[in-house]
Amino acid sequence: MTDETAEFVIYIINAIANAQSLYPSHVYKTLQETGCIQKYLVPFYDVLHTMGTESIMRDVKTYLSQRGVSL
Repeated sequence: MTDETAEFVIYIINAIANAQSLYPSHVYKTLQETGCIQKYLVPFYDVLHTMGTESIMRDVKTYLSQRGVSL
């Protein structure tokens, strides 16, 4: 993972945490356990970082719900 990708993942984790009034550590743990970071955010960084934050947060929520997980 490059520094840019890591900064992006951290930004998304904090954006989700702030929007849902959750601890970033909880969001990170959930995204890590479901593979969202390594199977979605990192591989598709090139496309995702051009999208708006709200859109990415919706995509992450969809990713999680398809795996039976919610934040």
